[in-house]
Amino acid sequence: MPEADAAKSAIIDDIGAMADRLVDVSRSIHARPELNFEEHFAHDLLCDVLEAAGLPVTRHAYGVATAFEATAGTDGPEILVLLEYDALPGIGHGCGHNIIAAAGLGAGLATAKLATALGGRVRILGTPAEEGGGGKIYMARNGAFSSGDAAMMVHPADADLVRMHSIAIHTVDVEYSGRAAHAAAAPWEGRNALDAAVLGYMNVAALRQHIRPTERVHGIITDGGEKPNVVPRRAAANWYVRSDTIESLQPLKRRVLDCLEGATSACGCTMSAEWDDVAYADVRDNRAMVDSYVRNMTSIGREVVDPDVVGRRVMGSTDMGNVSYLLPSIHPMVKAAPDGTAIHTEDFARHAGSESGDAAVVAGATAMAMTVVDLWSDPALLAGVKREFAGVTSSVDVLGVTR
Repeated sequence: MPEADAAKSAIIDDIGAMADRLVDVSRSIHARPELNFEEHFAHDLLCDVLEAAGLPVTRHAYGVATAFEATAGTDGPEILVLLEYDALPGIGHGCGHNIIAAAGLGAGLATAKLATALGGRVRILGTPAEEGGGGKIYMARNGAFSSGDAAMMVHPADADLVRMHSIAIHTVDVEYSGRAAHAAAAPWEGRNALDAAVLGYMNVAALRQHIRPTERVHGIITDGGEKPNVVPRRAAANWYVRSDTIESLQPLKRRVLDCLEGATSACGCTMSAEWDDVAYADVRDNRAMVDSYVRNMTSIGREVVDPDVVGRRVMGSTDMGNVSYLLPSIHPMVKAAPDGTAIHTEDFARHAGSESGDAAVVAGATAMAMTVVDLWSDPALLAGVKREFAGVTSSVDVLGVTR
């Protein structure tokens, strides 16, 4: 496909020319870490750059204050490039979302220049609050992913990997209610809510030996009472429940609740539970799209490996999983830190704002833009992507509240 080859050459040149600007965006966001739904600096910076390039931008898009959308092209296959830019409390960009934002920005700008000539359409979506906030889910509920042929983003790691091992997650807040009493004068009059929380924790600890090796349950006690000489009338905990898929997550959630509620009988307390408004689904990477991305990364000198083959799994949860049930999607990992540097650490945050992070921005932007070109220009590839996606189904509503 000579036209596609020429477009990819143009992308390499274009992203090379804008590399300094992309790196500046990445480092600026890195220096100003913002938490879930508070990413006002990143939102405005990214929107300003897109508008300066002549793209129509919708700020505060899809009912989310720090989301945005920019578009180019009118007809043909519609490809979505997703940007994340929220940070973690305490360690800033320990997940490298500044890299995700700048790489997506570069891919979007480069493909926007080619959309009309290649007969395609690109939507550049700013998706805030991935770190537990579920920004993509709220955007999806308001129609952000109701159209489109494919969606993509890259995530930094310590290696170039075809995928992240992303599993489903739902969080729950539980509250135990007991009865206060003087812990020395009349403890028999009390009903100890902290005891219930501790016993619930121990019940879950016993459950862990009977769940799948890939499943995870972890929690903390967030309130254990007010004073040692008062029998705690209230205790609270926050729990994360993770499983391989959004479907297998549902029975595990029930088992965890049974463990937590079982403690109330022993302590004479009651318990209430409130599941978070969003549940993250597992990521269903589209293999046909992944293969295109890998070929394009290889063409610019980066080897992308299968984490199962090389033993370099990166495990976690992301709201990109919900998107992957709505549109054919990929979520590959781009090397931004030395081997063995785990994400969600201070070390990774440091590398995300270094030269290795800068290189990941340029490589990720280039490979994604080239993959967009493939989807626009190769009808057989797009048909294969759609055939594969037709098998992605779930009995669980990935946008609803999964109680």
